Amino acid sequence: MEPKEMMKQMIQLNKTAFQTTFNSMAILQDQMEKATNTFLEQATWLPAEGRKVIEEWVKTCKNGRENYKNTVDEGFKRVESFFGE
Repeated sequence: MEPKEMMKQMIQLNKTAFQTTFNSMAILQDQMEKATNTFLEQATWLPAEGRKVIEEWVKTCKNGRENYKNTVDEGFKRVESFFGE
């Protein structure tokens, strides 16, 4: 097998592994967000400031997740273009 073709396959394997792992992590985070929202709905004792902090924290985690995914996807595009995909 040609080295260039082998590298393309290795890149594709890594890309697939990343996407699968990332999607699993995103599902887990989405489930935790739902659980957090349920908790906030039932925690009438929690002050509004506390709710706001938790809601901002959830948004920050989501934004961080998307920024990370975009960065990794861009990296894969660059590597793929280097090998002529």
